Amino acid sequence: MLNRVILIGRLTKDPELRYTPAGVAVTQFTLAVDRPFSSQGGEREADFIPVVTWRQLAETCANYLRKGRLTAVEGRIQVRNYENNEGRRVYVTEVIADNVRFLESNRDSGGYRDDMGGGSGGANANYGAPSGNSNARSNNSSYSRGPSADPFSDDGKPIDISDDDLPF
Repeated sequence: MLNRVILIGRLTKDPELRYTPAGVAVTQFTLAVDRPFSSQGGEREADFIPVVTWRQLAETCANYLRKGRLTAVEGRIQVRNYENNEGRRVYVTEVIADNVRFLESNRDSGGYRDDMGGGSGGANANYGAPSGNSNARSNNSSYSRGPSADPFSDDGKPIDISDDDLPF
């Protein structure tokens, strides 16, 4: 069985950081994700998806994410339910994120500090998942650039690549 989701969208408001009674950080925010089609009136529609992060990832998101910032989220879908004050059962579907990527620099979205990526965007925060699962992909030594290097700095220029470098 597989429960995995990847979303790219914009935050609808600043993340809300809270702490559990045990002192564990938890952040909630909503991601607006465009639908791949337009309505009959030609207008684009979006889905508003609640996202939850835990521990150090929650604190990082609260410190560096702001309303309107383009963000990628990877995690799992969770459905929970509770009984509200009126005695009705309420179901909540949300994404529990274990990897969040900041896709814009502070120059792109304006105004907030971005110390994570040296101001160049693309900072990766993929730790602190509630399951304690660390993401080994972030330690991939095949990347020669540091986290602040712009991977698209040569955009539009030809890439010199030999047939031996292609996997197919």
